[in-house]
Amino acid sequence: MKAWLIEETAPAEEKKLALREVEKPEPGKGEVQIKISACGVCHTDLHAVEGELPLPTLPIIPGHQVVGKVSGNGESAKRFKPGERVGIAWLRSACGKCGYCRSGLENLCDSISFTGFHSNGGYAEYITAPEDFVYPLPDHFDDLHAAPLLCAGIIGYRALRLSEIKSGETLGIFGFGASAHIAIQIAIHRGANVYVFTRSKEHREHAMKLGAVWAGSADDPSPALLSAAISFAPAGSLIPKAMEKLDKGGTLALAGVYVDDVPRMDYEKHLFNEKRILSVTASTRSDGIELLRASAEIPVKTDIKPYPFERAPEALIDLKHSRINGAAVLRIK
Repeated sequence: MKAWLIEETAPAEEKKLALREVEKPEPGKGEVQIKISACGVCHTDLHAVEGELPLPTLPIIPGHQVVGKVSGNGESAKRFKPGERVGIAWLRSACGKCGYCRSGLENLCDSISFTGFHSNGGYAEYITAPEDFVYPLPDHFDDLHAAPLLCAGIIGYRALRLSEIKSGETLGIFGFGASAHIAIQIAIHRGANVYVFTRSKEHREHAMKLGAVWAGSADDPSPALLSAAISFAPAGSLIPKAMEKLDKGGTLALAGVYVDDVPRMDYEKHLFNEKRILSVTASTRSDGIELLRASAEIPVKTDIKPYPFERAPEALIDLKHSRINGAAVLRIK
């Protein structure tokens, strides 16, 4: 099968991602094999390609927003029938036995593994995954529009939940890419007033079209204090700016798997009055199930920019330079 491999890390512009012919993976015990039709392109993929997120092994096939149809079952795998449409997300497996797993925090499991990081991901024609960590997908979404829900959607949903935003309150969103354009739709549906802070004029316009009350840059004064905030950008420099705009008792949820250096903060200006900073560490299967259900009920509209499979390096470069409104998706079938 054809697959894109990270063989060495380098800036995306150097196009080190390599298209190779590799052996089609066969499902092991409790696993399913999936013929891939679409895979979303995520900032996490970019961090992996560029070496900001150290990879445990090379080469590796990136990609973890995978949509396709079951094409084979391993021993004892009975949850899905061949031909069923399913999705795979960032969380590939957890032990299910430790204290974190038993308390509903499998995303903190010490034995956790991630798709496209610990095992080969979705920039390929086929993939295998443990059936217990595979999602049936709502019929409301076609393959390309479903793909962003499987990471951008899930991580945005968890960040929204952990921010504890309530109906009638004001939510600040910092950075406006794939996750944010899904999270804003859920937040507005649930009654929040949303202010968006992003450097891109096109992204500000996109946010307003999706129902933001106000959109500007992080350097602009906020029209009002924020009840809660989410930062989707990998920029540590945004954290003090967000905390300064946060009201007493508010939470800033950091939704990125990677954030660069955070500047020194002033305790009274940025942290006093019981303000909180909370990192969002992956997501649980429950988050995924709830997100997919909510997305179908609202319904959420994912804005996508499709790329042919052969143009995966171009998609990563466009993502890096904020040239995409919504989400980039590889069309693989």
